[in-house]
Amino acid sequence: MNLLYERFRAFVSNRWLVFVCAMWVQSCAGIGYLFGSISPVIKSAMGYNQRQVAMLGVAKDLGDSIGFVAGALCEVLPIWALLLIGAIQNFVGYGLVWLIIINKLPSLPLWVLCVAVFVGTNGETYFNTAALVSCVQNFPKSRGPVVGILKGFAGLSGAILTQIYTMINFPNEASLIFMVAVGPSMVVIALMFIIRPVGGHKQVRPSDNSSFLFVYSICLILAAYLLGVLILEDLVDVNQTLVTVFAVVLIILVLLPITIPILLVFFFQQRYQVQESLLSEPDKQEGGKSGQEQDRNEVLLSEVEDEKPAEMESLPASERQKRIAHLQAKLFQAAAEGAVRVKPKKGPRRGEDFTLMQALIKADFLLMFFSLILASGSGLTVIDNLGQICQSLGYTDTNIFVSMISIWNFLGRVGGGYFSEAIIRKFAYPRPVAMAVVQVIMAVGLFYYAMGWPGEIYVVSILIGLGYGAHWAIVPAAASELFGLKSFGALYNFLTLSSTAGSLIFSGIIGSGIYDYYAEKQAGIQKLNSESVLTMPIREESLTCMGTICYSLTCGIMSGLCVIAMILSLIVVHRTRSVYAQLYGKTNA
Repeated sequence: MNLLYERFRAFVSNRWLVFVCAMWVQSCAGIGYLFGSISPVIKSAMGYNQRQVAMLGVAKDLGDSIGFVAGALCEVLPIWALLLIGAIQNFVGYGLVWLIIINKLPSLPLWVLCVAVFVGTNGETYFNTAALVSCVQNFPKSRGPVVGILKGFAGLSGAILTQIYTMINFPNEASLIFMVAVGPSMVVIALMFIIRPVGGHKQVRPSDNSSFLFVYSICLILAAYLLGVLILEDLVDVNQTLVTVFAVVLIILVLLPITIPILLVFFFQQRYQVQESLLSEPDKQEGGKSGQEQDRNEVLLSEVEDEKPAEMESLPASERQKRIAHLQAKLFQAAAEGAVRVKPKKGPRRGEDFTLMQALIKADFLLMFFSLILASGSGLTVIDNLGQICQSLGYTDTNIFVSMISIWNFLGRVGGGYFSEAIIRKFAYPRPVAMAVVQVIMAVGLFYYAMGWPGEIYVVSILIGLGYGAHWAIVPAAASELFGLKSFGALYNFLTLSSTAGSLIFSGIIGSGIYDYYAEKQAGIQKLNSESVLTMPIREESLTCMGTICYSLTCGIMSGLCVIAMILSLIVVHRTRSVYAQLYGKTNA
């Protein structure tokens, strides 16, 4: 009985259980990606024009990106409190939108819906911050795969929730908003006490490679399965029973990674127990040092870490620790005798821990931020307007393309984390080079749509999904490498503002303005309503633009901006080559 209790305690504290539960939270937390499905419902129910819908989209983007509070609170509150706050915000915000849409509440001004959408989507920043901060701290040596997988499931959540919604078969489309309000909140509350940094797991474990390989396999199977289901549902009239079977299989695939912590704890625990205790010993010993001594020792220990021979990595863990301890003792003795001078640092260098304010005065951080404004802002504009893009091309079922871009978003994030990790591990080349590659991919997709070539909606869904998704696997990992983990929550949440800033300009001003111009031109209207957008009365029938022309000019402009973003990313690559050579080059010598 005691053995079973100990195994259960080990299971609850296992970092792979935390990672799997974080994946589940993320798989229903990307509620912002469903805006393309719910915006047509809001537009028709409220009689809004495209500019008003775009303002709701900007409010959604602001809620999805303004995570300063979440980033600050993660340093003072436990992780479960962050998740609880996010669940409450999600339920209250989208619950209010649902009540307005189904006329349980009187019609309220547009700004009220903007506030509700902002509050509801802002809960997602708490989910993302809690999941990323916990898992990056639990897997500091595998940041690329961890960030890519977690952000990938957030991107895939649109397709997962849509498929579950199809299984439930609600009588009206407004019920999707109700599911967005209730579903994520229930899942997060159920798992909020499991997701946390568990400590004592700072090194790479022998089981990590096979475990990550299994998760990657599940990700590919999940994406292929969802894509196959979408194609089948598009080509064939599928009955409700088969839809339910599809959704059940989907849920099983999402739950399948739980086998990793189960196997590690209940079947392979003894194999790694001795090694776990040896690897955790240095962490325990460091806990009793004074702050001043730790600051001094960090410089010395980092020097040991940088200068240790490459063949030391292949030694057993116990022997490696003895070698490092011997080098540390010699360095401390030399420092005490004056042979080595430890100069006080004026500020952190790239690769060390930065605060947000320290990072904001660094050119590399600002270049990454502005590159994201141009590229991820363009991608988010397409995602937010996908419902109207589909309608303008004559497609009646927008859920198919919302799910499709969600799937490719997922593959972009998982693939971006994997390939960017391969680049730095094998070649010690800066991770932002992967950003430049995906920005070229996005530029090609947007240019294809701007030219109006055949199958443009499929091309733009695939390439924008891949490119936009890859950004959010590459950028957080790169930021943690260049600016440290100490203030990672604040750094990450500041970078997420970039997509909102881009969407505010590209969607809220450029895209919606061009759309409404052609919609009114097609309807024979000569003048815009002179009243303020926020106080504009509800029209009896909202205007709809038809044809590729509605978004071709916008996509052409954004294609050029993605090329500029690629140039900014290459500048970061050039500036950080020496940093990545120091971080990863010696391990490959």
